[in-house]
Amino acid sequence: MKSLLLEIFYILAGLVSIIAAVYALKDDKHPHRKETALFWFLFGAIFIVGKYIPAPIVGAMLLLMGVLTAMKRVTFGSLANATDDMRQKSANRLKNKIFVPALTIGVIAFFVAQVFKSLGGLVGLGFGAVAATLIALVMTKEKPKQFGYDGSRLLLQVGSASILPQLLAALGSLFAAAGVGEVISSGIAGVLTEGNILGGVIAYCVGMAVFTMIMGNAFAAFAVITAGIGMPFVYAMGANPAIAGALALTAGYCGTLMTPMAANFNVVPAALLETKNKYRVIIAQVPIALALLATHIVLMYVWAF
Repeated sequence: MKSLLLEIFYILAGLVSIIAAVYALKDDKHPHRKETALFWFLFGAIFIVGKYIPAPIVGAMLLLMGVLTAMKRVTFGSLANATDDMRQKSANRLKNKIFVPALTIGVIAFFVAQVFKSLGGLVGLGFGAVAATLIALVMTKEKPKQFGYDGSRLLLQVGSASILPQLLAALGSLFAAAGVGEVISSGIAGVLTEGNILGGVIAYCVGMAVFTMIMGNAFAAFAVITAGIGMPFVYAMGANPAIAGALALTAGYCGTLMTPMAANFNVVPAALLETKNKYRVIIAQVPIALALLATHIVLMYVWAF
């Protein structure tokens, strides 16, 4: 049942991408409409039929998507947003109810994960997304066609950064399998003196933040940095694993605040808010992230030993 439901949600996600490809192809004012449409069609096809396609072909499709992105051929186009007057009227009518669909996703995902544990949180996330879409349609009284249009417009506006979470999750597994942790460990061993607890704590926390900035995902960085720095230079010195592990993971999220690789948190909001500087969210978060990182170092040194 779980596999079947996940397959359905992956197909729905793929259809959203295919619809975006159609809108891009029909956009006569789009400077790279064919290339942009090809990118989103390939992305949707991987979601829908990727498990039935040989892995080398899927890899070739991803490489082609990367080439299109590197050549800056995946762009937004000219899909128009609603007028300022219409958006203001909608904001006045809906007020804080606008947050209901977004909150619905989290509530339903949590409910399914806790009550129907065999299905897991990912299936709950799918149910939450479908429920949120239906609620949004009822609240706004818009036609289903508008869902396809605005969903495509937002996806095209975010651009190729929207596939970063999937790629970075795969990158974490690749780094761990390639033994990157051992390489980092040997490098740190040449710098830190034996028994230097503070140095180990600093290297662990800063390493988590920096590696998360590279990978955009603290979970993916945690396995690599804990194997390379945490185990030999922190846990081996007598650190409480529960405290040090929790603080290391959240230290990684300090890096999340400072990197465009964490597209969901830093690039997507800037795109949705249509800020002039696409790094505006990151610029605002950097001072807070550095302060939090310093706090993590102090807390791990004091609490974990």
